[in-house]
Amino acid sequence: MESKQLEHFRSILLEQLRQNSERVRTDQAAALEAAADDGVKDSVDMSLQDVNQELMLKLGERDSQTVAEIDEALLRIDEGTYGQCERCGKSIDERRLEALPTARYDAACQAAVEAASGQNNISTL
Repeated sequence: MESKQLEHFRSILLEQLRQNSERVRTDQAAALEAAADDGVKDSVDMSLQDVNQELMLKLGERDSQTVAEIDEALLRIDEGTYGQCERCGKSIDERRLEALPTARYDAACQAAVEAASGQNNISTL
């Protein structure tokens, strides 16, 4: 991949990193704030508060995973392997990288990885 393209993807990834890192901090702060005793006395309100807190923490976990994926993609840029499929070594289509800058696999290998892990067997009911 050319240097100009790598810098383009680096700038996209750095912006995504900034946005997701900020979201993680905000979500964690909101979860901690929700955990503080706000004088809720009713058991239904307390249960709802617990569910909301758990949801906020789960969202934070997802954003933290995204931050880790972005870090890995930036590392691949530094190592010179960005844009190469980790499974077959072929180049990942630039349109795929534009849509998903953290992509580790080309489309064919991604489909194979998902099929092997059963991720494409989603119930339609």
